[in-house]
Amino acid sequence: MLSGSMDKLITMESMEIVRIPRMDKEESDTLIKNRFISRIAFQGEKYPYIAPFLYVFDGKFLYFLSTKYGKKIDFFRKSPYVSVEIEQYTDDMASYMFVTLQGYLGEVVDSIEKKIIRQLFVDLIHEKNLSPNVLAALGHSPQDPPEMIAREERSLVWKLLGVKDLVALKNL
Repeated sequence: MLSGSMDKLITMESMEIVRIPRMDKEESDTLIKNRFISRIAFQGEKYPYIAPFLYVFDGKFLYFLSTKYGKKIDFFRKSPYVSVEIEQYTDDMASYMFVTLQGYLGEVVDSIEKKIIRQLFVDLIHEKNLSPNVLAALGHSPQDPPEMIAREERSLVWKLLGVKDLVALKNL
């Protein structure tokens, strides 16, 4: 009986945890540039509150459009500190990569900057050939042309600022 226990101990001691490799900055920037859907975790009442968001990346900042209603607005007003996650994976998980960023959301108030960012969202919708249904997540009717995003302010424009931690991992 003692030798069986010793075999288990030896097996457990020889087990090594495999760590997921880190991406370099160029790889993580490429992932962020090539994707357009993220998840934002807000500090909720008791539990974190996670919501999906379309985003655009100008090479320096991530920008998000938010409807002007819902729990996310309440949580944003209480605390702008968030975690943002962007991922890419195959259906069978044979390959995957993800980036998480911790920072805070700032509301963009400059009218020119907002117009530029809103136009980037219009361009994204056209470039990715997204369904008109995505407009409902941005405060617009699916019957509206995407250009309405740039012409009307039915949503807030947020910018991710003060990124203190970035984790970028892959299995490729």
